Amino acid sequence: MSIKTTSAPTPSLTGFTLPINAAAGGLLGYLVGTAKDAPLLGIAGGAVFAILLAFAIISFVPERRMGRLIGAVATGLAGLALSGVAGLVFGAIVGLVLSWLAYWLHTGDYRANVPVYATSGDVLWSNTFRLICGLIFFFLIAPIVVVIPLSFNAEDFFTFTPKMLALDPEGYSLKHYQDFMTNPDWLRPLKNSFIIAPFATIISVSLGTLAAIGLSQSHVPGRRAIMAILISPMIVPLIISATGMFFFYSGLGSFLEDTLHLSKDLSGYIKVILAHAVLGIPFVIITVTATLVGFDRSLTRAAANMGAGPVRTFFKVQMPLILPGVISGGLFAFITSFDEVVVVLFVGSAVQKTLPWQMFIGL
Repeated sequence: MSIKTTSAPTPSLTGFTLPINAAAGGLLGYLVGTAKDAPLLGIAGGAVFAILLAFAIISFVPERRMGRLIGAVATGLAGLALSGVAGLVFGAIVGLVLSWLAYWLHTGDYRANVPVYATSGDVLWSNTFRLICGLIFFFLIAPIVVVIPLSFNAEDFFTFTPKMLALDPEGYSLKHYQDFMTNPDWLRPLKNSFIIAPFATIISVSLGTLAAIGLSQSHVPGRRAIMAILISPMIVPLIISATGMFFFYSGLGSFLEDTLHLSKDLSGYIKVILAHAVLGIPFVIITVTATLVGFDRSLTRAAANMGAGPVRTFFKVQMPLILPGVISGGLFAFITSFDEVVVVLFVGSAVQKTLPWQMFIGL
């Protein structure tokens, strides 16, 4: 008995592909038109251009790569005529997007990640969900990406200048990097960050790993309450934690300076390192605990039966298996310490000024 398989019908060019391309082109045209104080003209022009581009490449250029190249060149030239070099770059990107969208819709690739039997609603939801995820990723990454070109600004203020937007070489400079590499006001905080963060990470990884292993034992009494206390720095607002650390480490600083006769500068470094270690421990505990979920405890019992002691069992059997979680937690702890500014303002002094602190006061 043979079973007939039906493939998805080819989408209509005029009833499906072109209208969606027109909507995308209208949206992009609105952005361009707003910059030119003509949003309605931008919407109309963008929609018409997207329709003509999609119709041309689908009808006459079946090879996708060549079609996308033609779309990028055509839109780039249009942008060059309107806004110069900046329009050329932006237009080429827009052309690639519109060309890709046209082929993606017309060839039915939008159904590639859903089952053949999926309804139109299922297909719509699948692609809508992917769009939402893409927008979330864009809004998360956009602030970071924007900072990169701003760092090459030839002016002293932190914003895009007309010359930068026009991609004029005179609008870009390496003077901020030169200042960063030669100015002691930046080099000293950078050095402090690379002193504090590694030591804080070592303490966080050591204590966090041991805590995660201990709390993973079922016979430990009150382990849930202990876990809640240990990860509380992630939950409690940082300003509250910083206030508590200020009073606690003030007493610790007095002990280090008056009883142990340590210098005030060394005491300050110790306080900041310990405070950052407290902030990093929860990340290590969470990642190592997640790794221990799949750990086979019969391996440690087998090692003990073979005569291995607890320390040897930990380093030879358990540690290699949980190492990915330890490394991940260490990275989180390092980033937390290197990027932290609130606690160091409360606990440290000007001698322990870190790079985020210097960036904060330089805004």
